[in-house]
Amino acid sequence: MKRLNLGCGKNHSIPDAVTVDINPQIGADVIHDLNISPWPFIDNTFEEIYCYDALEHLDNIVHVMEEIHRISKPGAKVFITTPHFSSRNAFTDPTHIHYFGIHSFDYFSINCNNNYSKWNFYSSAEFKIIKVEVHFEPNLINKLIWRIAHRYPDLWERRLAWMFPAWFMSVGLLVIKGDHR
Repeated sequence: MKRLNLGCGKNHSIPDAVTVDINPQIGADVIHDLNISPWPFIDNTFEEIYCYDALEHLDNIVHVMEEIHRISKPGAKVFITTPHFSSRNAFTDPTHIHYFGIHSFDYFSINCNNNYSKWNFYSSAEFKIIKVEVHFEPNLINKLIWRIAHRYPDLWERRLAWMFPAWFMSVGLLVIKGDHR
């Protein structure tokens, strides 16, 4: 299985993954600025792409998602983690450029029926959302908040996220191409 770890930093723990980072000092397999397109990979190469704590640092999310789509095989899985906009970590790191919410990836989705998916014409990259999950710092009150956020995600994000902020969010996507709908 061909795996890619985008913006790997010091995380080289994904088995058999090609690692990519801008910093030549961390020992990545490929040194590349992910803000520069096209990326140095052939179309339809990877079956799994990991983008852990990297997306929020990149300039143009639409172009990044299009590059992920381009280099992925049809049916590939994409795994993303990023701070949720309510997280103090989202605003603490001065290198963060973007902030994400539970519906941010609906703009690239073919399987959402909500007010956000009507904007999915900004990109030709198509994904099916497998999961979007918010994660909280471990403590007793956050166990209750986690239940509320997962049962009523829009209510939590709209009304409660600033009182009970998330730590980060994880997103799982399936790459949609051609006949693989």
